Amino acid sequence: MNLTGFICFLLFLAVVAVISIAKTRKIRLNTTAAYFMGNRTLGFWMVGFSLFLTNLSSNQFVGENEFVYTTDMTVMAWGMSSILAMLIVAEFILPIYLKMGAVTTPDFLEHRFGPGLKKIVSLIFLVSYLVTLIPTILYGSAVALNGIFHIDDALGISYFSAIWLLVVMVGIIGCCYTVLGGFKAITVSDLVQGAGLLVGGIALLWFALRYLGDGSMLSGIQKIAGSKKEHLNSIGGPHDPIPFSTLFTGMFLINLYYWGMEQYIMQQALAAKSLSQGQKGMSLACVGKLISPLLLNVPGLIAVHLYPGLTNTATVFPRLVSDVLPPIMTGFIAAIIFGAAISTFNAGLNSSGTLFIMNLYKPWRKGAADRELVRAGRTFQLTITIIAMCFSPFILFFDGGFYHYIQKISSFFSVPVFTVMIVGFTTKRVSEWAALTGLLFFIVTYTLSQFVFPVPLHYLHVLAILFVITVALILAINKWKPRDTPYTARNLAVVDLQPWRHRYWFFLLLVAGMAGMFLLFSKAGIAG
Repeated sequence: MNLTGFICFLLFLAVVAVISIAKTRKIRLNTTAAYFMGNRTLGFWMVGFSLFLTNLSSNQFVGENEFVYTTDMTVMAWGMSSILAMLIVAEFILPIYLKMGAVTTPDFLEHRFGPGLKKIVSLIFLVSYLVTLIPTILYGSAVALNGIFHIDDALGISYFSAIWLLVVMVGIIGCCYTVLGGFKAITVSDLVQGAGLLVGGIALLWFALRYLGDGSMLSGIQKIAGSKKEHLNSIGGPHDPIPFSTLFTGMFLINLYYWGMEQYIMQQALAAKSLSQGQKGMSLACVGKLISPLLLNVPGLIAVHLYPGLTNTATVFPRLVSDVLPPIMTGFIAAIIFGAAISTFNAGLNSSGTLFIMNLYKPWRKGAADRELVRAGRTFQLTITIIAMCFSPFILFFDGGFYHYIQKISSFFSVPVFTVMIVGFTTKRVSEWAALTGLLFFIVTYTLSQFVFPVPLHYLHVLAILFVITVALILAINKWKPRDTPYTARNLAVVDLQPWRHRYWFFLLLVAGMAGMFLLFSKAGIAG
């Protein structure tokens, strides 16, 4: 084990914890607004860094660099295409949530359709977090930390045992942040870790490229650009794992769902002090997505040249960190990766508690005081953590790769909910019964297409086709039995709804940057 690096790792974590405690020690967490939403006081810096860090978990450090090592840069499409999705959310969807004073995204379903659909979608979210989000965060962070510090070798235990030990450690620390500090403590730590991520990312590339180039950063860049060009291409063909055409079908739908309807993501923007601050925060997160390939993909490209023929490809990123960085920087990078994992874990845990308490427990316990609701939320979060810690180490045995597990399983929950939400946003007379029928139809048919009657199409194209069919089904049912009265949106806003004046110019620059990144990593660019 790298003892110096491990000590630096612990010191950086302690610094973040101390800053979070100092900034939030006077905040009382005896109300649901304070515990789950930070009293809606977030400025755009906190919104932006929280969105970016919540999305940027250790799953991506491990999974995307592994994908680049084994395949190519096409995995970059997920992050780049999410920029356009975020801008659409900031312009059209965020104002709807803030106008109705939403605490959770399913709150819209209750206003638009009725309480039944809200409860069902809340349950789908909770199952999704328990099966995919929280376990994969714990597993990904454990893989990364073991790859950097070689816990299995240091303690003389098996790889699986080391993963389990680290999963428990990450789970306990993350749970303490959420249960003891609440939402505001999470966002403060995100701000500190985001600054650390920028410094650490630049340092990692500097050392890794110099290591590859035998002391010369320029030689390292020339090696990447001069050979094994097949790994540089981000424009996937029809038979690649991520065809470029999927950007315009299922991937676009998933990204819109993720950034505009996924509770653990949207909760960061819903806590903004105004619509303007929320839109600025989402734009800041887009800037982060533009530069994220430097951490999520380029290390994988460097590893292609350093480690040909790796058997356990999930260790690509942590091995690179361990090999190329001096001990102090190794601990610093490990702390950043750990912080990114904790950020996403905290957001998932906090959102799980919010969904359970506000959408399920509170309607059942009518008249319950805020103290009881907060106490029940903490108990639920502890339970979720324990269950996830027991399950997540077994992802090691999933056939098909870690990143594939995340994307494939999450699709069962995302686009069906997205379909119902979009119908709700764009129609006035569709009934709750029609929406519920469409939701169940989508889930059942997608499951059949993947496991019972395999369809010879990429699963992202299947999602897009089912989206169109399901919308048509819902509208057909609506013709037969529409809602009695048209839906009328209510203004229950608790924040200023004045939009950001200069957003369109900034949005245009972000879209141009997104297109430029695809051009750079293509056969018309450095992959040619």
